[in-house]
Amino acid sequence: MPLTTPSLFPPESHVFSKFASRRSVVHSTKGIVSCTQPLAAKCGIEILEAGGNCADAAVAVAAGLNMTEPCSTGIGGDMFCLFYDAKTKKISAMNGSGRSGNKCTLETIRKALGIKDGEYGKIPMSSVHAVSVPGAAAGWYDTVQRFGSGKLSLEQILAPAIELGEKGFPVSEGVAYFWNKSEAQIRGASPNGGEILKKDPSAQNGVRAPRAGEIMKNPNLAQTFRALATEGKKGFYAGRVASELVKVVQDLGGYLELDDLTHHLETGTEPVEPISLKFRGQNVKELLKDKIVGGGEGQDVGLELWEHPPNGQGIVALMALGIIQELEAAGKIPTWSPADFNTAPYLHAIIEALRIAFADASWFVTDPNVTKVPTPGLISQPYLAERAALFNPDKASQVIDHGSPALQSSDTVYFAVSDSEGNAISFINSNYGGFGTCIVPKGCGFTLQNRAANFSLDATHPNVLEPRKRPYHTIIPAAVTNLHDGSLHSVFGVMGGFMQPQGHVQVLLGQIVGHLSPQQALDAPRICIGSGMSQGGQADLTVFVEEGMPQETVEGLQKLGHQIEVVTDVERAQFGRGQIIRWSIDPVENVGVWSAGSDPRGDGGAYPL
Repeated sequence: MPLTTPSLFPPESHVFSKFASRRSVVHSTKGIVSCTQPLAAKCGIEILEAGGNCADAAVAVAAGLNMTEPCSTGIGGDMFCLFYDAKTKKISAMNGSGRSGNKCTLETIRKALGIKDGEYGKIPMSSVHAVSVPGAAAGWYDTVQRFGSGKLSLEQILAPAIELGEKGFPVSEGVAYFWNKSEAQIRGASPNGGEILKKDPSAQNGVRAPRAGEIMKNPNLAQTFRALATEGKKGFYAGRVASELVKVVQDLGGYLELDDLTHHLETGTEPVEPISLKFRGQNVKELLKDKIVGGGEGQDVGLELWEHPPNGQGIVALMALGIIQELEAAGKIPTWSPADFNTAPYLHAIIEALRIAFADASWFVTDPNVTKVPTPGLISQPYLAERAALFNPDKASQVIDHGSPALQSSDTVYFAVSDSEGNAISFINSNYGGFGTCIVPKGCGFTLQNRAANFSLDATHPNVLEPRKRPYHTIIPAAVTNLHDGSLHSVFGVMGGFMQPQGHVQVLLGQIVGHLSPQQALDAPRICIGSGMSQGGQADLTVFVEEGMPQETVEGLQKLGHQIEVVTDVERAQFGRGQIIRWSIDPVENVGVWSAGSDPRGDGGAYPL
């Protein structure tokens, strides 16, 4: 059997701790769960042990994360996934994002927000009008139906999370910080906020945010999970849960109706074709050839990055990586060596490629079922070469406008799961900003997302708010395959709003250019730029740099004209929290090995079966 992945420990990786981290790569031959919460990971491990596959386990993890990290994710939000089937070597995508309500017209929402003609305006993240139909419940159900093993029921899959809610769980450090930070908003967003706070007779109204290490229970969320498990999608989109969801939205002045939930029940999760870009640049062939029988002679050696199509922003990562490939081909940037990783010239090229990609995405990415999105044109080689021509190696760009390709007929949890059959799933679930709107349907135990805040309120914009439309979505799972035979290289992701495609590019190039292991690629300090989504105003040109970046790099970026702001301590959450699971084959035993890294910016880790 040919070996299909680069060594996880090339010569450059012998240093025990290359960056400020104390984590090691986690290996397993049977499967791995890599996520931000240990107790949620345990939910997935239990399902793998019971005979489920990675898709079954992913849904268990998603539910476990809703319990243990509600400040990032939940059944009141949306999900996307990419599934790699080891038997067919095929990657499939599923869009589990919800739509705006049928009565959410541009005119209605602008009037409700008091936005006058001639004013731009936007939907505030805390507004009830930022609530779109939650897609996660249908997405979890459909993930099990489409990709699951068929050996376990949804009741069995959700049981570990239900137990966490009913018996209680100790709250982790990072989650406690963000729960406390959001307490005031949770109290004020709806009459039911106390449901997701800890009961304490000595606290205001008998409830407060839980502290690190304290036991938190959420029996109402457990009951919501039971309804989905026993009744299927109707348990969420019809009956008590649906009625309470619509009631709290309407009581606060929103326009969602039961018919909107019925519409999602009937149309719901959409199987879509993933999009990809073939990457042969930056000596990736040299990195891979020694691990391919025959050295890859006469074969197409390289990596293919797979992303979810619009309405997701995965296309930003593909465009940025494609622009970098075109810059190298044109001689505008060198073929980097590991010594170039995270230097000023290296990061300058990444920053500029991302700026160009965001300029296009912030205009073109929207719901392709409502408005035409020129996806093939945006990632075509001629167009990427044209956009790469905007790059100046000596100077930071200012505002970049979107291009014109030929038209063809915010907080999140990302996690990855693999299994003993060689399958892997890249899964992402989100409320969007923190607890979302912080609005809680009575007796349900979850908050409603604020994803509709990403709609434009400009009638001329492709991503303009319209009834039954899905907005520009920040959450994106990723996967990588080997070009020469289609085998899996890795599943990975970096959560965190508009940081996500930026994280994808940085951690993938870290492995290619820096020869970093999965853990080192996540440990390395990152940069983050504005997305260009400040529609109607001046774009933010600040480049946020994570503490730990070499001072020489920071000064070099400033000399190139970048507006640098160094971010420290807990605010480093801005740079996202990623997970990577990579596949390789032992050359002597001819046994497949999963190797995973987990972001030190999160509370969790990678856990082997």
